[in-house]
Amino acid sequence: MLSHNLGYPRVGSLRELKKANEQFWAGTIDRDALQKVARKIRHQNWETQQNAGISLIPSNDFSLYDHVLDTSLMVGAIPGRYHQLLDGKSNKELDLYFAMARGYQKNGLDINAMEMTKWFDTNYHYLVPEFVKDQKFKRYSDKVLLEFEDALQKGIVTKPVLLGPVTYLLLGKEKEAGFDRIDLLDSLLPIYISILKELSARGAEWVQLDEPGLVFDLNEKEKLAFLSAYSQIREALPKLRILVTTYFGPLEDNLGIATALPVDALHLDLTRGAETLPQILVDDSFVSSTKKLSLGVVDGRNIWKNDYRKSLKWIKTAVNVLGEDRVLVAPSSSLLHSPYDLELEKNEAVLTPEIKNWLAFAKQKLHEVTTLARLTTLDCSNDSAFLANQKAIESRRTSALIHKPAVKARVSEVRESDFDRQNAFAIRQAIQLEKLKLPLFPSTTIGSFPQTDEVRQLRAQFKKGALTLDEYETRIREEIVDSLRWQEELGIDVLVHGEFERNDMVEYFGEQLSGFVFTQNGWVQSYGSRCVKPPIIYGDVERAEPMTVKWSAFAQANSAKLVKGMLTGPVTILQWSFVRDDQPRKDTTFQIALAIRDEVVDLEKAGIKVIQIDEPAIREGLPLRKHAWKTYLKWAVDAFRLSAAGVADQTQIHTHMCYSEFNDIIDSIAAMDADVITIETSRSQMELLDAFAQFNYPNEIGPGVYDIHSPRVPTVDEMILLLEKALKVIPARNLWVNPDCGLKTRKWPETEAALRNMISAANLLRELVEVAG
Repeated sequence: MLSHNLGYPRVGSLRELKKANEQFWAGTIDRDALQKVARKIRHQNWETQQNAGISLIPSNDFSLYDHVLDTSLMVGAIPGRYHQLLDGKSNKELDLYFAMARGYQKNGLDINAMEMTKWFDTNYHYLVPEFVKDQKFKRYSDKVLLEFEDALQKGIVTKPVLLGPVTYLLLGKEKEAGFDRIDLLDSLLPIYISILKELSARGAEWVQLDEPGLVFDLNEKEKLAFLSAYSQIREALPKLRILVTTYFGPLEDNLGIATALPVDALHLDLTRGAETLPQILVDDSFVSSTKKLSLGVVDGRNIWKNDYRKSLKWIKTAVNVLGEDRVLVAPSSSLLHSPYDLELEKNEAVLTPEIKNWLAFAKQKLHEVTTLARLTTLDCSNDSAFLANQKAIESRRTSALIHKPAVKARVSEVRESDFDRQNAFAIRQAIQLEKLKLPLFPSTTIGSFPQTDEVRQLRAQFKKGALTLDEYETRIREEIVDSLRWQEELGIDVLVHGEFERNDMVEYFGEQLSGFVFTQNGWVQSYGSRCVKPPIIYGDVERAEPMTVKWSAFAQANSAKLVKGMLTGPVTILQWSFVRDDQPRKDTTFQIALAIRDEVVDLEKAGIKVIQIDEPAIREGLPLRKHAWKTYLKWAVDAFRLSAAGVADQTQIHTHMCYSEFNDIIDSIAAMDADVITIETSRSQMELLDAFAQFNYPNEIGPGVYDIHSPRVPTVDEMILLLEKALKVIPARNLWVNPDCGLKTRKWPETEAALRNMISAANLLRELVEVAG
């Protein structure tokens, strides 16, 4: 039975790519040194998969920044503003690539980056393709060919991976009116066919085309586009074996389209769409064909050890209908979303042996795939791998570490009144205007300031015992006071303490809550060089003591201005963790919400008048099918309200959201009832605000006026233009001025320059409105 993998993590087991990218951007290494690091990671990944026994090893799953951006470069979908960087020299391709990802501000040019948003319902961010009515596609990057050849030189015939043409179009945006991006398919396909022909000529036997768009709600035109695309590909390449992959959900009404595609194999994600398997096995046209069925039985997005008994039941069901030679075994999706290797976790004080035995990272998942392929035809009753697996599964099921009756009881006792503030927003707003005395267009930042090497070393020295608690806290207090003085001098209205004591906006809280465990090297790519180390929620969650009150109270005591208390919301903590799969996600979220509620109440008692509860992941958790939205949005919104509703009307509750499409859930965002929401709108040039205008959003809002994910410094005029756009749809009394996200990943010089421009823009806007009024 063939085993295969859809994709492998690409940042390096010790984040080598992150470090190399950042050195390249800083100019401390050249492109050859960067490519050397990238090549080494690819080679290590291929060797790891080969050693695990994977039959079909992917190539082109590696990316220096983002695989969707790679596709845009491959097909020449390069927005017009970057054309001035095209000079026909291959050694300039990397400059163009990173300019599209991060913006470009040098040599007299000032070009903003492409829009970024979430990859389906994951915490990975992709660069959104931009299309115009007369879009011309042209072969530009040959990365897929070069990486296939690179593997060939190592003696490995890989399975090249490309983002499928229809999903690529679905994930993009029309940047002008008057056309439907799906109509670009016929002009896009010749590029794909040209590349596939070259891959075939160079010896590729299988090619994987990722079409996760098949788990979306599709209209008839989009459904027919899949049939048209693959009919043309098949006609042009009758002998190349094509595997179409779907993942992140069931096929539902798209099953007939998927099974009708003229391809050699179809992949299903059984961890998030198990109901598709029995449906496809009674589809006469599929069963009577020669197509292979790839079963994604090992979860590519979570870290729990696979239950071999459950997976073998799925595999054997398919084999009984199709035969062994027509079934492939694989992870559910690319392992991009998993950490590299569990064996890198050496510190038993951080990750205990009992919990570690319940886990599998990317390298271990490869072995799960090949073991399942081997076990399918064996009697498992005496197989050591099967018996060890079942022992681990039973150990987790019966462990006393997991369940806390008092926590479960508290969730069961939540009442409807626990979700509501004392009064409606209109009443709260009047009280807050009187109590807080903020000016028109109040300015703030989202929470974090640059995490310099010195700050990171400070935390590292403390963890290693090189600094005492008193020494460490003295240094943190100095950082906070310096940042407060700087903000006061700059003229920001609502200050932040800078979060210098925090490693990560989720990990910091997880370390102080029960039911969480952590890793040393469990890094996962979020976007570009940004990696996160998600906590693992293994058991019931509660707060033992205040988590942020000490630092927030210290900051407020050191400034006459308002200083925000900064918290991460319950849905985001859930979404950005590896979540237990033995109870409903709603139950886990409500446990977290009650812990955050306790913290909010304690912050208010400590004199904090403005409290921000970040929920950037609330849109990310939205099911991919609309019929499932209502249930999720009800408990997600309730979880936020539960965390925020314990305070008096005069306490102003903020929330923050970023890099997601919010238009379809604007009513649910309003239902969260935050006094102020700050959101990302700068990369989309405020287009998101159309939804807020049409909905007549009632509360206060801070649309981000500059993109913090790019190093470029926007001008005052640029920010004024965005704020004037915002004023057309938001009442002046409800408009805040802020960046679009936290500043943790930026450097101080660009941060200082951008924030000075932002404050100048806010002051100028006040003058303009006063003159007009």
